[in-house]
Amino acid sequence: MTDSTTPPRDGSAPVPPSAAPSPSEVRAERRRLVESIGALRRLLSKRRAFQVADQRRLQHEARQRKRVEAAHGGKLRRIEEERAVQEASLNHRIGALDGERERREGQALSVLRRQSVERALGSTYLNAREVNGIGEGLVRSLSAQGIRTAADFDDVSWGKAPNGKGSDVLYIHRTKGGKVHINGIGEHRGRPLLEWRRAALARAQARAPRTLPPDERHRITEIIEAERRRLRQELAEVPRTAETARKEAVRLHTEALGLLDSAASEAARLAAERRAEFDTMAEQVRDLQDRLSAHMEAYGDVGRRVRRAQKRALRPVAEVPQSLAGIPSPRTPGDAAPAAGLAKVTGRNGHRPVPGVKAHRAHPGWLIPVLYFGLTAVVGVGEMGGNTAHPYTMVASRLVALAAVAELLRLWLPRVRTRSAGPMPDGTGWQTSGVFLALTATGMFEDEQSDVFGAACVVSVLAAVLFLAGTVSRVAKTDDRTGESSAEST
Repeated sequence: MTDSTTPPRDGSAPVPPSAAPSPSEVRAERRRLVESIGALRRLLSKRRAFQVADQRRLQHEARQRKRVEAAHGGKLRRIEEERAVQEASLNHRIGALDGERERREGQALSVLRRQSVERALGSTYLNAREVNGIGEGLVRSLSAQGIRTAADFDDVSWGKAPNGKGSDVLYIHRTKGGKVHINGIGEHRGRPLLEWRRAALARAQARAPRTLPPDERHRITEIIEAERRRLRQELAEVPRTAETARKEAVRLHTEALGLLDSAASEAARLAAERRAEFDTMAEQVRDLQDRLSAHMEAYGDVGRRVRRAQKRALRPVAEVPQSLAGIPSPRTPGDAAPAAGLAKVTGRNGHRPVPGVKAHRAHPGWLIPVLYFGLTAVVGVGEMGGNTAHPYTMVASRLVALAAVAELLRLWLPRVRTRSAGPMPDGTGWQTSGVFLALTATGMFEDEQSDVFGAACVVSVLAAVLFLAGTVSRVAKTDDRTGESSAEST
């Protein structure tokens, strides 16, 4: 402990002996400072989880914005597609109206001619003077069966008698359905009856009108023109309807973006407050460390118990490099969002992901040496082709292969995960190559069937050089922000 009369560093008057604190008070103050620093460090340890959560928030906002933009673009495309389909359909229907007029005129003329023929046939009554072989008695028999005019029947045919006996008889087919047999009307009377009906039909068709009346054509023209005007009105309404739908889509899109922006602004404000809290705690830690250093200089060592805690408390607080002072936000790819107080986070396996910066995952090709060393741990080296290796070599080679597998998996597995992604430590490839060549040289030394001793010595030297180079690279790779070695952190 230093003399209490020693003047302080700030040049003030020395503390008189009567005012110097007792050793118990010095130890209590020292413990209070150490415990305060430890409590703040524990709070600062939550900064990495906060940074990861904040980066996920930014990515989630970017995904939501992308979905909103995609939905808006799809809505606009569907509106344009529907507009094009409706316009094409209406133009086709308008172009087909000329053919529709001809079709309707032909249909109306067919109806008019059919009605005229039916009226003419209905007014042509059957009488004995016009049909050869048909007397008044047969005319009354036909009338009793509903056949009075040429419109009441349309054909005759032969068929079996109604009682199923005797030869075939002649049937008269009524227009309204059914057929009847009149006794006394056979082939000689049925043929003149059918010819009479055909002659009446020919006269009726010849007298039927062959053109539409002017008023009927005018009526059809008015119907077609009214349909044309209606379709043209619908065609003119299609762009207005599409524009209304587009404006509604734009309005909904603007509202959705407004909600996202307001939520993002509030979240960014809370995140900025949280970062400011972490910065304040980091400053408090530094102030307490300065006070602890001054206390140590003023009163010296206070015991072995506190010494180790002092060393941990005086570890430097991690800082963010100036190049990472701003992390690009996924919402604005070209701008850098303020990210004051972002800390360097050291992983358990020497991997230091920087919050807000997406790290590259370890390459899956590292599984190849893992599989090779795993196979070597099973079959050994120098034990194939009839060779028998020394027992020490058998055990040592398998242990080295197992150690290589364990080390590679320890380094590789955390670096392929999303939350702890990162490249393999520098020098790992050289170390892996050195172990591979060392096992190869061991197998060459144990080979009794060929003389490869010289080559085995060269491979052994090369393996040692590669392994040492990789080890030095891993040890010498120091993080500039904390001064800690990557190899030590592993």
